[in-house]
Amino acid sequence: MRMSEPGKKIARIEIDRELCIGAGTCVAMAGEVFELDSENKAIVKDPGGADDASILLAAQSCPTKAIKVFDEDGNQIYP
Repeated sequence: MRMSEPGKKIARIEIDRELCIGAGTCVAMAGEVFELDSENKAIVKDPGGADDASILLAAQSCPTKAIKVFDEDGNQIYP
């Protein structure tokens, strides 16, 4: 995992719907942030619903690396 500069916060979360297989690990890890939609694909319901560490853990739990996390400067933190 690349880390951004110290003090940088997660500013954006993207989900690649082509990669998402609906495993639901992101929902299990951070259900306040992620949910599965009617197509059984992950969506971001509240990007501020959990702390940065929980969001990163949820992204890392995705078996297909469909969740991309970016800092305030637009730098990709994960994957």
